[in-house]
Amino acid sequence: MGMLDFIKEAGEKLFGGGEAKAAQDAAAADASPANVDAANRAAGDAIEAYIRQMGLDATGLMAQVDGSQGLVTVFGVAPDQATREKIILCCGNVQGVDKVEDKMSVNVEAAESQWHTVAKGDTLWAISQAAYGNGALYTAIFEANRPMLSDPDKIYPGQKLRIPPKD
Repeated sequence: MGMLDFIKEAGEKLFGGGEAKAAQDAAAADASPANVDAANRAAGDAIEAYIRQMGLDATGLMAQVDGSQGLVTVFGVAPDQATREKIILCCGNVQGVDKVEDKMSVNVEAAESQWHTVAKGDTLWAISQAAYGNGALYTAIFEANRPMLSDPDKIYPGQKLRIPPKD
């Protein structure tokens, strides 16, 4: 899959508190290599915890963060393509992340999804209409993005979504 672009200002606010925020604050106050490394490690740990909180996992899962570049590099072996793509979305739909470099592999190969960045005024119905020619298939997009989406009406501008291949 390579490199995927995300919108840096949109997404989950994982770094707003706790260890990741404390490490970022320390790095900002003292930009020594040790503090920057600690901030990046704490941010990677926060992203990994978020992925697991979503009920996703991969063998050898690791998220490396380069905060100065807004880059997350994700490693591991996912059980299937859908899990791989959801892990990538978890990494990228985080405020402060601009790009995700996918270095994952999968146990079971399958066709890759298309990607859609939500624009102001988008609905899953409209996205489905554009992608599949049928708005009523929005549930396929909703299900493809669970558990990150809890409600089909709760999408936001800048969020990146998986658009699975039409069956």
